[in-house]
Amino acid sequence: MEAISTRRELLFFALRNKKMRVGISIFTFFVVLAIVGPHLTGYDPLDYVGPGYHPPCREFWLGTTTFGQDVFTQLVYGLRASFFVGLLGGGIATIIGLIVGFFAGYRGGMIDEILMMMTNVMLVIPTLALLIIIAAYLPYRGILIESVIIGLTAWPWTARAVRAQTLSLKTREFVDLARISGMNSIRIIAEEIAPNMMSYIFMVFILQFGGAILSAVGLDFIGLGPTRGISIGIMMQQAVLWNAIQLGMWWWAIPPGLAITLIVGSLYFMNTGLDEVFNPKLREM
Repeated sequence: MEAISTRRELLFFALRNKKMRVGISIFTFFVVLAIVGPHLTGYDPLDYVGPGYHPPCREFWLGTTTFGQDVFTQLVYGLRASFFVGLLGGGIATIIGLIVGFFAGYRGGMIDEILMMMTNVMLVIPTLALLIIIAAYLPYRGILIESVIIGLTAWPWTARAVRAQTLSLKTREFVDLARISGMNSIRIIAEEIAPNMMSYIFMVFILQFGGAILSAVGLDFIGLGPTRGISIGIMMQQAVLWNAIQLGMWWWAIPPGLAITLIVGSLYFMNTGLDEVFNPKLREM
């Protein structure tokens, strides 16, 4: 009953929080657009479907590119790619960070030193430079490979943050009681420590989700994204490469950048709102 009451209280404050409402509304809009959008257009994102340089009209909702490709079609398929990278890349980074952070913080000693040494090495290495080197030497790059690369390089800060939280929780009475009862380390982490960090873990995943999307856009923009298909970063790269702004083709250059800005901004609002919801001192009264 106490757990149910706590959930209802959190839900109540979450629904009242303005930042949460704004963030969820914007994020949901783009998720729905990514799911439904491809069914609203009969084109392939790379098909030449009409005249080039065509501004938005009834047939081409966001106009066409220099080569006559439908910008709206590219945008909705690009959103799908971005959300896939965010979900998979952010998920991999979160999972690795949680595993390293939990075990380093709970076990301590030599295990902590080894895991933190690995983490510090990864933190010192410039992530973007490492991503560029790895991506440049791959003969074929797809969304899946790009997501895995981002996930395998974005976990260190999560590991350090989770380790700090675990160091605090492992000294609590309920952890001592679980240890005395004979529970092994994995069970204690999974059943005692992790549940008390669920709010923090969820916020970490939101940050990793947004970070993975931005990393993918950066790689795509400099030409190291997927070798096939379309993404938001590739749209932005093509718009710059073919002088969309100079030619007055705002409908090609602005929508992808605006979409990424709004998505990442909505994730920031959600993360800030969740912090206020879970922290009673920050709640809006």
